[in-house]
Amino acid sequence: MAGRAVRLPAPPKRIVLLEARDIVSMSLLHPDPASLVVGWAAVDRIDSGLLQERFEHNRRIGIVGKQTPDTVSPEGLIGLMPDLVVANFYMAPEGGNDLLVERLEAAGIPVIFSDLSSNASSGLPPAKGAVGDFRDHMRMWGEVLDAKDKAAEFIAFFNTHLQRVTSCVAGAAPVTTYLEVQSTVDDCCWAAGNKVWGELLELAGGRTLPGVTAPWFQKLQLEYLLSTPHDVYIASGGGWSAGGRPSIGPGFTPAKGREGLERLIERTGFNQLSSVRNGRVHGIWTGLITVPPLNILFIELAAKWLHPERCQGIDPASTLAEINKRFLSAPIQGPLWASLQE
Repeated sequence: MAGRAVRLPAPPKRIVLLEARDIVSMSLLHPDPASLVVGWAAVDRIDSGLLQERFEHNRRIGIVGKQTPDTVSPEGLIGLMPDLVVANFYMAPEGGNDLLVERLEAAGIPVIFSDLSSNASSGLPPAKGAVGDFRDHMRMWGEVLDAKDKAAEFIAFFNTHLQRVTSCVAGAAPVTTYLEVQSTVDDCCWAAGNKVWGELLELAGGRTLPGVTAPWFQKLQLEYLLSTPHDVYIASGGGWSAGGRPSIGPGFTPAKGREGLERLIERTGFNQLSSVRNGRVHGIWTGLITVPPLNILFIELAAKWLHPERCQGIDPASTLAEINKRFLSAPIQGPLWASLQE
């Protein structure tokens, strides 16, 4: 992922995840990934207590840090005696030159990167785009878990579903969309950037607001949002409802999600948005974008919401059911999305 060559002396049996969400990718390729994980950080970013319990599988995985790199203790991490640490550019912002990485490698612990996502605009390895990075992400985990064939099978599954969306939106004018990264009743307006979230939206036949220039996310003024016409509003929610986020995610009902969307559009000025006036308001579980293998679900959903007539044949619920049946060792209970009008 980061353009580094790392040799593992043997298949790892004591892995530390600096991004706990990586256990979802592991779960696609291994029947019991928690048996290999001795520590993890940023557990809250799994964004679902239900999923966390399922992935731990009655085991207690040690917590080595919270959501920022300054919370990670190198000594505590080394004390777990891992034979592999899996990092990303959130938790090790300098990549292979990061002080944490250097300390771990000096202690004889290999470090690999599973994700290059960052809101920085420079200093990162060349990216292949959201889908290209996803494919490398899955191939990397296939190598680590000795599951290359299953990784290739999931990539092929992803590609087939992506091609269906590509076909149904081909030739359609892009639909301008306010895709909100952090949807809470007491804050506004965190828009998706033009990388990752924006790239996935583009694959679905959409485009972000024209004033957005940051790669990952950007805070906009409410006045800008009100003065910029857009057709669709897609909010983000999760299992942790702190800050008034809509409860959209594993274990929640569509009705609960709609309640959260109703509260969001009661924020000052939102009744003036064209997307809200026209009833084109939807919400997703953040995991559909932040967990690379689940990106295909977001792409399918956005395509149906943005181009309902063209993409009638796309069925995200069926796609999730197939992922659960064919791949995931810990199935994810849906639905993972909601719409204000259904």
